[in-house]
Amino acid sequence: MSIEGSITALVTPMNEKGELDYFALEKLINFQIDSGISGLVAVGTTGESATINFEDHIKLIEFFIKISDGRVSIIAGTGANSTEEALHLTKEAKQLGANAALLVSPYYNKPPQEGIYRHHAKIADEVDIPQILYNVPSRTSSFIEPETILRLSSHQNILGIKDATGDMKNLSKVLKLCAEEINTNNFFLYSGDDFSSLEFLEKGGHGTISVTSNVVPGIISEICQLVKSDFSKAREMDEKLTKLNQCLFCESNPIPVKWALHKMGLIKKGIRLPLVELNDSFKRPLEECLKNLDLLNDQHN
Repeated sequence: MSIEGSITALVTPMNEKGELDYFALEKLINFQIDSGISGLVAVGTTGESATINFEDHIKLIEFFIKISDGRVSIIAGTGANSTEEALHLTKEAKQLGANAALLVSPYYNKPPQEGIYRHHAKIADEVDIPQILYNVPSRTSSFIEPETILRLSSHQNILGIKDATGDMKNLSKVLKLCAEEINTNNFFLYSGDDFSSLEFLEKGGHGTISVTSNVVPGIISEICQLVKSDFSKAREMDEKLTKLNQCLFCESNPIPVKWALHKMGLIKKGIRLPLVELNDSFKRPLEECLKNLDLLNDQHN
């Protein structure tokens, strides 16, 4: 299988008490699909997976699959720094009918490359579902080196990698090392960095797993479609999102994007500790971005 184009790492809506808001989540899923998105990540790190318990994590994946009803690919966030925990969640995602699983490189315990390899290989060996590796060293202190990616790329259950390093030299090395698997459509490359996603796609990436597309799914989808047919138009559209990208990462994700979606009238303010509502000093610049893109809901001023 292949999953390409624009994929949204969707937030998990909550009320002011931090309780899951399934009504708002249904609206968000439909908003994304109606805007032309290719896929959705359920309960990834943008979806606050770190503070959601097993039971709710599984219920959320099931809800995504039910509401999307086959209209787009659903990629379940099932990563953890415990291999057994990640294995359990990935098995559940498979059983529920997710199209793929996204597994972040083990965080905090900082395994060596052999540990990272064995972690992903074990899960891929034991669960027959397409799996996307997730390399985000700025959040995990755990870097998946290109040589380790090469070792994993030939596994039949490893679909590709989400690269959030923003490092084009790293991308070039992965493209070179994994050329055989990439050229035979057995391994796919996804940008996980909104600032550099256009360049990533230009250099050979297959799609973007985006935070910004929570807010502007239609624009991100169009950019992905235009990369090969009209790159100058894609660049022009991408440049218009520069300020928005900056505002959406002014504090730890998903703090800014949840506040933006609240101002758009799509979700309530809820977010779980240790994350908190966006600092007041960042609200006005983000509000200006939304206003300039004609996204501001006046009822939520």
